[in-house]
Amino acid sequence: MAGTRPLPLPSTSVEASYWRSGCTIVAGVDEVGRGPLAGPVFTAAVVLNPRKRPGWLKEVRDSKVLPAWDRERLAEVIRREALDFAVGWASVAEIDAWGIGLANKMAMIRAVDGLKHRPGVVLIDGPIGVKHPVPQRTIVDGDATCCTIAAASIVAKVARDAVMCHLDVIYPGYGFASHKGYATRDHLESIARQGMSEQHRRSWLAVQRKAAEGEVASMLASAAMAESQELVDAAR
Repeated sequence: MAGTRPLPLPSTSVEASYWRSGCTIVAGVDEVGRGPLAGPVFTAAVVLNPRKRPGWLKEVRDSKVLPAWDRERLAEVIRREALDFAVGWASVAEIDAWGIGLANKMAMIRAVDGLKHRPGVVLIDGPIGVKHPVPQRTIVDGDATCCTIAAASIVAKVARDAVMCHLDVIYPGYGFASHKGYATRDHLESIARQGMSEQHRRSWLAVQRKAAEGEVASMLASAAMAESQELVDAAR
């Protein structure tokens, strides 16, 4: 289509500006799982080696635009060959208690604190930083333009997806392995049908509404069954 801009490709231009100044430990941080109705929010922090340019770096993209098999393959090589990486998360209980914004920031802090190397600077996807003593730089759309942040998005996504697949076994019937907790039609219908699991974010209105619909439907069904039984008893 005429006038359509090509999608930006992640580069190491931001990281290189710090590397040239002597700051060799540059961490990229990104999150996944802010929007779902269920499951934890995950973050990852990744530190690339400033002295190496591996071939897989050219394949790194925002995790949202990569097929699942590419994410899994790249996550494995990033974890193996990056200078450092760590994963952080905040539980559903923490999301409900603190709100998703604060829970997300806490997950980011946990990822940064999990690194073996203390970063000289942390590059964070989005416009808002976190309360942490390490210097930070926020980058809007950083997962689409900055290699280190994009790598973190891949590691975080694959880690969270694995957890959601595990939760699918523990809480059958919700389809966590397929939709990963997001608000698909099947997921909403399963909440209305089965009610909420321990992994549903009870503070989210959509979850409350669908659970309430399920309770109302159950009450109506019970009332209908009782009325039918009364008619049968009266006919005897």
